[in-house]
Amino acid sequence: MTDVFSAPHFRDDSAAREELERIMWPDGPICPHCGVINHAYATKREGVYRCAEKGCRKDFTVTMRTVMERSKIALHKWLQAFALMTASKKGISAHQLHRMLDIGYEAAWFMAHRIREAMRLGGLSPMGGPGGIVEVDETYIGTVEGEGGKKAARSRRRRRQGGWTHKNAVLTLVERGGRARSFHIDGKAISDIMPIVRENVARENAVMTDEAKHYYDVGDEFASHHTVKHSEEEYVRHEAWIEGDKLHIEPIHTNTVEGFYSIFKRGMKGIYQHCSEKHLHRYLAEYDFRYSHRVALGYNDGERKTLAIKNAVGKRLTYRGRH
Repeated sequence: MTDVFSAPHFRDDSAAREELERIMWPDGPICPHCGVINHAYATKREGVYRCAEKGCRKDFTVTMRTVMERSKIALHKWLQAFALMTASKKGISAHQLHRMLDIGYEAAWFMAHRIREAMRLGGLSPMGGPGGIVEVDETYIGTVEGEGGKKAARSRRRRRQGGWTHKNAVLTLVERGGRARSFHIDGKAISDIMPIVRENVARENAVMTDEAKHYYDVGDEFASHHTVKHSEEEYVRHEAWIEGDKLHIEPIHTNTVEGFYSIFKRGMKGIYQHCSEKHLHRYLAEYDFRYSHRVALGYNDGERKTLAIKNAVGKRLTYRGRH
């Protein structure tokens, strides 16, 4: 392993557990059973604490109720995997984790999915705000997986005909100079797209899209709506408008969201090569997380790793449950 993993918590399980406790328990041990903070004591078993509340008195560890709970993979290898997945701009394959961490391929594959679950950000407020710009676009990737019978036959026919109808549709919202949010959607109908835009974009934003018909009414619900006409080979133009008593002169384009798709597709095709339809939402969460915590926004590799570990609390994936 390279010098990147020379720190003790990347080499030793005891040091790794101490690092996890420092990150996840900044104010002292938190009992996952009753939620009390810093009212527990260490038992004779390493890393095991017992809640001191009279109504609880249960044992717990720092990995309980996280994606690492009951894992047989060494804790220091978990920290290495978090570091690798949050630092790799286009992702890192399960085969590469399997080789670098010296664990089985199946373990590496499932470990990667659990880390993607930790990267998934929930309960988010609307994007942007007064004077902000959000770009919206959709793309298509992979193949819709048939379940047999008519659905499978229809999928095969659409593949032969070409176009996008046999592919998985992805909708992405990107704040210009900010975060990204992506969604696996059923199609490009207004009923598929507009509820997501309404729920995730602040009404005070200017929204920029291409000339697709499903965006025609966006301007009625947001501060403004500007389009570029890709069909006429228009990709950027400058436009002035007045909002309140302020003059805005902005470049009109969707190049930011298309830049996000460039990173996403290079990773999906070059690193992962294949993604099952049922797992697509986790890969989208992975790319959203790294983009929303990139260097340009003031985050370094260590801070991204720490944020992903903190976000692992309250999330679990099991082999028997839905992956």
